[in-house]
Amino acid sequence: METIRNHTAVNALSALAQEHRLAIFRLLVQAGRSGLPAGQIAKQLDMPASSLSFHLSHLKNGGVVSDERDGRSIIYRADFQAMNQLMAFLLENCCAGDDCLPVDAADTCLEGQDT
Repeated sequence: METIRNHTAVNALSALAQEHRLAIFRLLVQAGRSGLPAGQIAKQLDMPASSLSFHLSHLKNGGVVSDERDGRSIIYRADFQAMNQLMAFLLENCCAGDDCLPVDAADTCLEGQDT
């Protein structure tokens, strides 16, 4: 259903449409599939834990970040599959069907990393 796809895209874009959340997401993209614990994200971005928790919750609810408990830590990861789907949705029917898009940057970036 197109409406569901639109709603999913709006949620993802809304989650990213804030300076701190975008910085968190970009940091998680740089970390790759191994992700980062919340404490390390807070330290690298010089962000209080309460603010970080608020922003991570928005990113998670927007479907662009996932989390996984690892002992006492929670590891956060960018959801590359969700972002690839979002980009495909945004660019579908681009250039009236002409082959104008570059090689998928996300696939190139992640080559050789474990899945």
